[in-house]
Amino acid sequence: MVMATVQRARFLLGTNDYYVRVINGFTDNSSVPLVIWCSSEEMDLGGRALQEHDDFSWVMRPNFWSSNRMKCTMKWDSTRKSFEAFKASRDTERCGMHRMCSWMVTQDGFYFSNDEVNWRKDFLW
Repeated sequence: MVMATVQRARFLLGTNDYYVRVINGFTDNSSVPLVIWCSSEEMDLGGRALQEHDDFSWVMRPNFWSSNRMKCTMKWDSTRKSFEAFKASRDTERCGMHRMCSWMVTQDGFYFSNDEVNWRKDFLW
């Protein structure tokens, strides 16, 4: 009920916020955390070490004057992978009416969801 009210208010007020979340979906990485570092041309969100099921989230507000992208680099043990966690031209439709852009990173790849129920593999490590 509260979420529906918040969504209605966002629609009426015209806010353009997209909620981006990256979740550590590894089943056993207690000895080696998943490290994430995210930045864009306009800002640097810094890095975090994510233990199992930890997440890193932020809000994106696409506009005419910015790059409207957030690139993240993931490091797991000696493996690295960079990806665009948010890209306005790709995600404004894909993130759905709730503007939720969620990623789950697992041993076998990177999964995307706009509801955190239905996950689709986007790419491998």
